[in-house]
This record gives sequence, structure tokens and C-alpha cells, in this order.
Amino acid sequence: MIPELIWEPQLQGRTLEWTKLYREAEETAREEGFDEAAGVFKEIAEVEEEHEKRYRKLLKNVREGGVFKKDSVVKWKCRNCGYVHEGEEAPDECPACAHSQAYYELLCENY
Repeated sequence: MIPELIWEPQLQGRTLEWTKLYREAEETAREEGFDEAAGVFKEIAEVEEEHEKRYRKLLKNVREGGVFKKDSVVKWKCRNCGYVHEGEEAPDECPACAHSQAYYELLCENY
């Protein structure tokens, strides 16, 4: 497990990227007449804001023990071999390839 003290600096870095770094770059680019570059910095700031939101959700999930455990039956897929398990929790070990629970993710069929 990642030590707790690592989370906050990472989160602060995410916040700083979109609230200050890219906003200032956008402003400087506009002041210097580089409107296209300013637009790119603006879009990157929006992406970084989304990264922070995702990071906060992940952190909450980790703290609450919900990464490999859900409140209902879901499909878990082993990222090593593709084995699919149905249940509220990912298996401790993949029965097909013996990789650890860390290799499991929620099955997402978005095609």
C-alpha cells in the first residue's frame, strides 16, 4: 500500500497544475500575442482539473477499501490473462495465472 504521507503532496501538485501553472502560462501567452498557445494551455488546465477530480475519487476509494471490493456483484478482469470473475470482491489471486489481486480491474466493455 502507498504510504499515506505520499497522497497529500501529490494532490497538491495536481491542484497547482491547473489552478496556477497552466493558467499563468495561458495568461502569459495571451499577453505576448500567442492566442493559439494560450488556448492549448487553457485546455490542458481543464484536463488537469479532471485529473485532480479522478485522483480525489481514487484516494477516497483507497481510504475506504473500495478498490477491490464493491457493494454489489460486478465483473472483475485479470489484466494479465483476461480471466473474468463475478463477485463483490476481486479474488486474492487469479485462478488462471496466479497473479495477485492487484492485477484485477473492473471489467469495462466500452466498445
